[in-house]
Amino acid sequence: MNDAISRQPTVLHGTGLTKVYRMGEINVHALRGVDITLYQGELMVLLGPSGSGKSTLLNILGGLDVPSEGRVFYRDEDLTEADGDQLTAFRRDHVGFVFQFYNLIPSLTARENVELVTEIAPSPMAPEEALELVGLGERLDHFPAQLSGGEQQRVAIARAVAKQPDMLMCDEPTGALDAATGRLVLEVLERVNRELGTTTAIITHNAPIAAMADRVITLADGLVKSEIRNPHKQPISEITW
Repeated sequence: MNDAISRQPTVLHGTGLTKVYRMGEINVHALRGVDITLYQGELMVLLGPSGSGKSTLLNILGGLDVPSEGRVFYRDEDLTEADGDQLTAFRRDHVGFVFQFYNLIPSLTARENVELVTEIAPSPMAPEEALELVGLGERLDHFPAQLSGGEQQRVAIARAVAKQPDMLMCDEPTGALDAATGRLVLEVLERVNRELGTTTAIITHNAPIAAMADRVITLADGLVKSEIRNPHKQPISEITW
């Protein structure tokens, strides 16, 4: 473990996380007893092939799903004991999500898409500030159809960070983008982590991206196969893939 990271407070901790889905007569084990910790301010990359359990794990950590067995703690709060309303409040107040697909509302401008979140967050930044952070300060009043795929993803990131969450959960955020555009999106996530100190977890199957992380966790068959600290992480601009 990177000493600088491990000395940081624990933001989220999962222990013995198991997830079983019933598919007809078959039980599908998505997770098989995973222990994982997220530290304040770190950028963590979660690697693994399709079907390894990455998205299931991120959904459980982000309060979108619950484990079949195991426990999840946000600081000192046991989320496993939380009801639906409490999980909704946890997601609203503490977690920002970025997915492969942007999920923007076509009839709203970039500013208005971000405002949807700032209107319900307890202490948000201004939509204009969030969009400036992701390099779209001059595109505030453009609709999604007037933006490129990479710009739409950056609006989605602005929407996620505008509520100033403790954690940013990113599930294949560059999966629908070409390499050059994906690099721009990762540079934005890197900037958010560096300038705002937002604990950031990024799922990817693209192994070279791991060089930007403080820590890399690899999953396979629902298990943690390796956990590697990265004291010499590289800016995404210097990484080739």
